[in-house]
Amino acid sequence: MKNINLNIKNAGAFIDDDVFGKFIDSASKNLKLLESGKGAGNDFLGWLKLPYSEEFREINRVANKIRSQVDTIVIVGIGGSYLGAKAVISAFESDFLKEKPEILYAGFNLDGEYHQQLLEYLDNKEYAIIVISKSGTTTEPALAFRLLKNHIENKIGKNKASHRIIAITDKSRGALKQLADNEGYQTFVIPDDVGGRFSVLSPVGLLPIAIAGFDVEKIMEGARDIDKATDSSNGFGNNVVIQYAAVRNSLYSVGKKIEILTSYHPKLYYLTEWWKQLFGESEGKQNRGIFPAGVINTTDLHSLGQYIQEGERMLFETVLSVKESKTRLVVNEDKENLDNLNYLAGKDFFEINQKAQEGTIMAHKDGGVPVLEIDVEEINEYYLGQLIFFFEKACAVSGYMLGVNPFDQPGVEAYKKNMFILLKKPGFSKE
Repeated sequence: MKNINLNIKNAGAFIDDDVFGKFIDSASKNLKLLESGKGAGNDFLGWLKLPYSEEFREINRVANKIRSQVDTIVIVGIGGSYLGAKAVISAFESDFLKEKPEILYAGFNLDGEYHQQLLEYLDNKEYAIIVISKSGTTTEPALAFRLLKNHIENKIGKNKASHRIIAITDKSRGALKQLADNEGYQTFVIPDDVGGRFSVLSPVGLLPIAIAGFDVEKIMEGARDIDKATDSSNGFGNNVVIQYAAVRNSLYSVGKKIEILTSYHPKLYYLTEWWKQLFGESEGKQNRGIFPAGVINTTDLHSLGQYIQEGERMLFETVLSVKESKTRLVVNEDKENLDNLNYLAGKDFFEINQKAQEGTIMAHKDGGVPVLEIDVEEINEYYLGQLIFFFEKACAVSGYMLGVNPFDQPGVEAYKKNMFILLKKPGFSKE
């Protein structure tokens, strides 16, 4: 199978060759720094080893067991604890059929109405819970799990409920680990050296994906293949990590401060959401970093498309370009032709969508928007594995190029402190 490819020709006109050469050297140097394990945040590099883990075999065993017991799974988590799994699951699940087990999510917001409706929906469901948190005290998922734990214990009894709850948490410490030990929950470990947004290829992402019925072994295979293809021994011309990190940072240096990840396939919406968290939380520090945004076209061509085409020229675009589709849906001919669309009769929707993408790229380039294209053969587990690990690796390199630690998130604590003061949490005050 082919690896993903990066097409930078539509961005080249916006970058001076001498400047670009310096960023190629920087990207190559910082990829080697990442591989050496000597850069900032080097105590959180365990994600680099995840594609080579054999833990997916035990994950598959547990997933098959739980799939046979329930019709619904609730994933409790926020940020990196659920976005990676949702990105993969939503890429493959039907938009209309209620497949079993049905995958639901909780703990990613503080909206009471959402969680009340969820509990009411679960009244008539045979369900299990996967709660994901390294500490067990993050407000959003901890509150949701408190509600769900109470609901399932009242519904089926405390003993039976303990066999319907799986905790993915710290190996030896934290509130959730203590609760899991006390209650006898099955557990999987979030490695100490893996941060949340880099955890998709750990049990955090793989267990929900496997329970949903998708091939985690293929995901791991894709991740391994792109890891080998982007080793620092592969120079710029053969290394999409170096290419992507160099181009985006070159564009940033000339005032392109917003990157829009664009897909013409709605199934990839949550992949863009995961990407936004990955890059936003990794790079946005010390008053620097490219702001990550996302659009799904052609839908957003009728909203944000106007701004992208003619708004302030401080952005660039990265298009996830899918080359093949397993679905064939051909436009029929209409005798009346009142909509004047008979010129499309006999054409496949995928072909029409591709031409919309090509036309938009041409228009955006002409309008002053640099466009990168990440070419993917098709949307399947193998290529999702490639994309996930490619973005993780490129994000780490890009963060080093900016001079920040890509693996911490000190700014996240600011809102929490203020919220805790307002809610009068013990130990927090304005003084």
